[in-house]
Amino acid sequence: MLSLNNGIYQHQTVTTHLVQDMNILQMSAMELEEYLGKLSLENPVIELDEDEKDRAKAQMEFQRKQDWLASTDRQNRVYYQNDRDDGSPENYWKDETAEEDLASYLKNQLLLAEYSKTQWEIVDYLILSLDSRGYCQEDLSAVAAHKGVPTETVEALLRDIQALDPAGVGARSLEECLDLQVRRYHPESVLIRRIIREHLPEVAKNHLSDIARKLGVSLSAVTECCAEIKSLNPKPGNAFSGREQLRYITPDALVLQSGDGFEVLINEHQYPSFQISSYYRHLEQTTDDQEAREYLRDKIQQANRLTDSISMRQRNLSRVLDFLVERQEDFFRYGPGHKRPLKLSDIAMEFQMHESTVSRTLRSKYLQCSWGVYPLSYFLTGISTVSQADGEEQTQEHVKLAISEIVRAENKKKPLSDEAIRTKLQEQFGIGIARRTVNKYRQELNIPDKSGRKDWSL
Repeated sequence: MLSLNNGIYQHQTVTTHLVQDMNILQMSAMELEEYLGKLSLENPVIELDEDEKDRAKAQMEFQRKQDWLASTDRQNRVYYQNDRDDGSPENYWKDETAEEDLASYLKNQLLLAEYSKTQWEIVDYLILSLDSRGYCQEDLSAVAAHKGVPTETVEALLRDIQALDPAGVGARSLEECLDLQVRRYHPESVLIRRIIREHLPEVAKNHLSDIARKLGVSLSAVTECCAEIKSLNPKPGNAFSGREQLRYITPDALVLQSGDGFEVLINEHQYPSFQISSYYRHLEQTTDDQEAREYLRDKIQQANRLTDSISMRQRNLSRVLDFLVERQEDFFRYGPGHKRPLKLSDIAMEFQMHESTVSRTLRSKYLQCSWGVYPLSYFLTGISTVSQADGEEQTQEHVKLAISEIVRAENKKKPLSDEAIRTKLQEQFGIGIARRTVNKYRQELNIPDKSGRKDWSL
């Protein structure tokens, strides 16, 4: 039986042109430069601008302003130093004077070692296998079997590596890493090594009284030992960065203060301009070869669509950047901690765009201002809560800063619980959030719980 259903249906047709628009929209300036270079090799009618003088001049001017921003970036350095200087070893700044990576640094310390060829191969393999923390995660018995030597030989060579600087390198666990450092810096301290071996999780939770009770020693002795443990570096390899992992960011825009306002400069000279070859355009109009004419017509249309796509990218990026700077003016004027609530849907509504279009406009793009270099997505801040005092929307950043301020001012002899912090947020800042939200933000800020913040030395 044949059934016919009459109705109106809406279908979204994804054209090749639309796909190209979306792909180019989400490209950074560097990605677009690479894309144009490849496309010019595939499409003979596209001629990249060979006169680089104007482009080079514009790039130099952009670079000059970028260097000026970097040189005046005092606030950014102060902010990040304060933000990261929380006393935890994993937040140490990398040593800018170090010219070697970890592997080279270790090998140079073994230049005078008298090893056989096989032993050198094992040492080289173990050093190159260290992870970014400086830890050895290899199965030593498997290495021994592969090289045809006893496991004891590989273990002895690993101990040689563990005797090198930085202290703790070559460890197979956090406990061993800390133990290696204690044996080097505090060889007589049996209590510190025992605490590391038996009570490290309790050290992390700051349960010092429990440790003292279990070990049958004074709380002051445990407090002193734990202070030494916390001064050690759990990731000795972090002082070295693998050069292959370094990533340099070229900002897609600069935000410069101009009088009482701000000026947005888009890095549109990062990629070359292009034009359609006059020779091939003339050939397309005059050739008698129908196949050649259709081929050239298709390539010329592709080039014209490319021009439209790049123009669309520039318009969208310019509009969104201007809007971001306008909405986040307090951030650009006063720095981190002053962002206003802003969602993807707010931008989409402002310009009558689809959210996916806005998302692509922001993707993989960065701006540089007097406070540093930031991805555009950084300026999106979902609404966390509503102030009970005046109805003002609060960002997660505002709430986290308030939590940090409350914790900083608390009595370390009697730290506040998450519920007590929630109450103070309401009383002092008019911020009403649930206790579980306080717990979530506290953990994101790497702030220990109540017991973990208690200072037992007071």
